[in-house]
Amino acid sequence: MSRRIALLSAALRSFRSISFVKTGNTLGNTIETAQFGCANGVVRTKVGYTGGSKLFPTYTSLGDHTETLELEYDPNCTTYKDLLKIFWKNHNPTAVHKAQYMSAIFYHNEDQKQLAEETREEHQKIVKRKIVTKILPANTFYVAEQYHQKYMLRQHPLLLNSLGLNDEELKKSRVAARLNGYVGGYGSIKSFEAEVDGLKLSNQQIEMVKEIIERRRF
Repeated sequence: MSRRIALLSAALRSFRSISFVKTGNTLGNTIETAQFGCANGVVRTKVGYTGGSKLFPTYTSLGDHTETLELEYDPNCTTYKDLLKIFWKNHNPTAVHKAQYMSAIFYHNEDQKQLAEETREEHQKIVKRKIVTKILPANTFYVAEQYHQKYMLRQHPLLLNSLGLNDEELKKSRVAARLNGYVGGYGSIKSFEAEVDGLKLSNQQIEMVKEIIERRRF
């Protein structure tokens, strides 16, 4: 199956930039990174740092990088433009922030650049203040520390531990990415039930997820 990658700049739990890669791409602003976990067509997510010159940045030594969410998505199920729509709709692209939290789109080819610019122009027509989102070429993406990965899922240790994933597996897991979105409150029980067979969860895990989704409704 053909896949693409996207990077979103994050406040690790929120993002201000996003990157979608043809084998990558990138975009940006303030939204829970979990929001993309259960978005249609998203396969995997990672948070990290990109856009700067410092080699091997860390959360405590970030240099000039931007906190970013990397998305891997299936182009047979969603499009770069669809993901851009989520990006524009769910953050304030007119807010000015320092590099760590800035709104940005990191593109990996000219098609991505063009779509980013076109959708920025479209969104500018519906907001009063000037959009400050930067559209920049993507460069090296540095994966953030383990404790930042799948943050919302980590708030439910019983469910997380039941998956039996080590830290490296957690970063790469499609199931963990999808669950991170659902337990973060970004998917409905109906949507979860529609894909649950493909997630290969136990009955106990399914009930735990449903209970968490239901609780977050109130």
